[in-house]
Amino acid sequence: MIEPTNRKVVRILGVPMDLGQQRRGVDMGPSAVRYAGLQERISELDYEVIDMGNLVVPVVEEIANDHSDQHARHLDAVTQVCQELYERTVECMTTSDFSIFLGGDHSMSVGSVTGVASLHKIGVLWVDAHADYNTPTSSPSGNVHGMPVAAILGDEPQPLANIGKPGSKLHPSQMAMIGIRNLDSAERDRLVRSGITVHTMTDIDEHGIALLTRQLISRFKHLDAIHVSLDMDSLDPDFAPGVGTPVPGGLTYREAHLLMELLASSGKVRSMDIVEINPILDNRNRTAELAVELAASLLGQRIM
Repeated sequence: MIEPTNRKVVRILGVPMDLGQQRRGVDMGPSAVRYAGLQERISELDYEVIDMGNLVVPVVEEIANDHSDQHARHLDAVTQVCQELYERTVECMTTSDFSIFLGGDHSMSVGSVTGVASLHKIGVLWVDAHADYNTPTSSPSGNVHGMPVAAILGDEPQPLANIGKPGSKLHPSQMAMIGIRNLDSAERDRLVRSGITVHTMTDIDEHGIALLTRQLISRFKHLDAIHVSLDMDSLDPDFAPGVGTPVPGGLTYREAHLLMELLASSGKVRSMDIVEINPILDNRNRTAELAVELAASLLGQRIM
């Protein structure tokens, strides 16, 4: 007879997608994080961990002749993946206490955030070097991984913005960013007008990660839950070299851990994305190992 368990359940779902950018390799991110021991590390914190495997994602070679708009490359394929992720996210969130979505490039977060937002009134903390607030019109590259926040807030690209239901999934007051340090010119102008709370690396240098994190937690205290969307390029490349779009001057090892520890202490976080790990550019899976450590901190691991 199997004894019943009171352990909380964590579900893991992989999205091995690199369609949102032109540099290959982040589709191997879910495998790298699993190899770094994510399930074992979380189990040690007395959770029941259920790995639901990966979504099936087309590779670039399969859709190379899709004639997609160069202002939003591979948009149709990205939209299809995010629609499926939205549906699977609802499944994960209704059958677990915490859900982890492994990318893949950051465009996948349209699906995960939309799914979580369909069930709870949430705040989203976008931990990233980039704001990902471009539209096909403002983007200088046409890379869709630079557009998910715009889609989540009901802007463009329209197919992504209409996943789950047409239009905005969040009010700008429900979105906050931290670690920002690299913005395109038109994106910067859009962000200033958006109403989104943005803490740049300059703000962190001036005020400290602890103060800003506590302010963000307070800002979200009236909401049901917090979703953390962690792009590993938010960390300085000295600590996380294997990322899709590295930018110098990011979060330190301890700043990133303190951010996660304070968020864990709030008791509000129900889900997270881990995105943009590129094992091709990494050093002995160092970035994926750090991602596992940060997930453990968010799930309650403490020094003492």
